Order: sequence, then C-alpha cells, then structure tokens
Amino acid sequence: MPAALVFAIGFVAQGFFSARMLIQWVLSERSHRVVSPVLFWACSLAGSVLLCVYGILRDDFAIVLGQFISYYIYIWNLNIKGVWRRVPLVARAALFALPAVAAAVILSDGDAFLDKYFRNDDIPLWMLVYGSAGQVIFTVRFVYQWWVSHRLHRSELPAGFWVISLVGCFIIVSYGALRLDPVLVLGQSVGFVTYTRNLMILYKQKR
Repeated sequence: MPAALVFAIGFVAQGFFSARMLIQWVLSERSHRVVSPVLFWACSLAGSVLLCVYGILRDDFAIVLGQFISYYIYIWNLNIKGVWRRVPLVARAALFALPAVAAAVILSDGDAFLDKYFRNDDIPLWMLVYGSAGQVIFTVRFVYQWWVSHRLHRSELPAGFWVISLVGCFIIVSYGALRLDPVLVLGQSVGFVTYTRNLMILYKQKR
C-alpha cells in the first residue's frame, strides 16, 4: 500500500482522537465541569479502529497493542450511556469482533509475527519496549476511568485519567519523534493542552 495512503489512514484516526478531545473540552468549558459526552466515546471507537489498521500497516506493535487494550472500554462507556444498544446488531457484532479478528490475522503466522514486530530492523527492540510502555501507560487511563465509572455506575473522566494522560502523552510523542512518525507527534501534541485544561477545571470544581 502506498505510504501516503497509510499515513492518510493514520491522520484520519488521529483526527477522530483530536476531535473527541476538542468536543469534550468545549462541552466542559460550557458546563464549568468535566463532562463525559457520548461523542467523546464514539470518536474514540472510530479512531481506535483506524489507528489499529494504521499500526498493522506500519508494522508497529506498540500502536496495535494500545488500541487492543482500550477498545472495549470505549464500547462499555457507550453502553452505559445507552447508545451501544441502539447500534444495529450486525454492526455491533462486527465492531465487537474486530480486535479478535485482527489479532488472529496478526498471529496466524508466528514466525512472520516475530519478524515483523520484534525483529524489525526499522524499530530497535529498546524503542519498541519504550513505545509499548507509553501505549500501556496511556491506555491504563481508560482502565482507571472504567474502574471509577463502574463504581459510580456512570461514565466519568476523573482527575487521575488526565494525569495518566499527560504522562503517557509525553512518552508517545517522544517515541513518535524517535520514529519520525508525524501521525503520533501531531496527533498526541493536541492532548497536552486539553489534558491540562481539564485538570484546571476539576481543580476549580473542587474549590
């Protein structure tokens, strides 16, 4: 596949992720409190699907790993908001099965998988470990968000979510810079402002 098309898929995916943050930020500013809107989770799911495809096409296991972890948490939040059940059954089944299908395709040839993701001369092992650590840290925020929301029985974006976001974002941006990957650098750079601003709004709420 032409490199321009691969990067186009990645930029569209990051467009969804940037859109979710801008939508969430604007709505939070209007409400004078941190909100968790439906569009945030819908854009998250759309971006996750596309970024997973981008990671496969770029032979970048760190990107693929990050999407597998958070994918079902997006669906859980859409479900608790009553949106997921309104999606046609066939579409729900296809979306729900997508990560498993992608994993099956990637792992169908074990040797090729190891060569592509762990013996890739374009990505040294230390860089893969660093990038994967950033993706895991960045994605743990959604595990934390799910845990808090599950206890409260509603979708929330707590302070810890934004703190973890800042840490993971820094690692992913630096990883993207090392890989000369404009999709990761530009896509994640937007987050620094919105993550910090949400923490400021939460601080004002508590005061």
